Amino acid sequence: TWNMAGKWSDDHRAFLEHEECDVWLLTQVPLEAEISGMTPSRTVQTMQPHKSWAAVFSRVPPTNGNDPHRASASALVGEVRFVSSILPWRSCGASWPGATLAEKQVLTLAELEPLINQATVWGGDWNQALEGRDNVGTGAGRAAITELLDARHLSVPTRSLGSATPGHRSIDHIAVPMAWDVL
Repeated sequence: TWNMAGKWSDDHRAFLEHEECDVWLLTQVPLEAEISGMTPSRTVQTMQPHKSWAAVFSRVPPTNGNDPHRASASALVGEVRFVSSILPWRSCGASWPGATLAEKQVLTLAELEPLINQATVWGGDWNQALEGRDNVGTGAGRAAITELLDARHLSVPTRSLGSATPGHRSIDHIAVPMAWDVL
């Protein structure tokens, strides 16, 4: 998973292609982003005129894809559902339902919940640290995400990662089936 922050260049393409991943979960994806040999499933709504909210790029063309939420892309690749999401953040504004950030987080997760299960890989810019001091999200958002992950038997190998800001935890995550070994 990678938050592209709306940037795209030959170096971005070269990096993504060099890694030889079968699936990429990308957020803030420039519309011109293409990865050789991969099929994109992008959000229908755009975050800004030049970038998608999220996209799933896969080597095997997905059998179906839909947007479970305007800021999430979904694609079924074989037996696994891949979901790439941006979750609400403090300054996301009134375009997200809910009066408070906590309400926005809970309402967004309710829209995603039907697609999240024990055969899902879900990642992206969750705008929420999952442990340690939270400098970005809310306690209610953390609890709602954790409850959904626990109920769907998903683990988050990125839970303890730091961020580019010293002393902060990552807000970009990936969740995988609990039975999987992650290296």
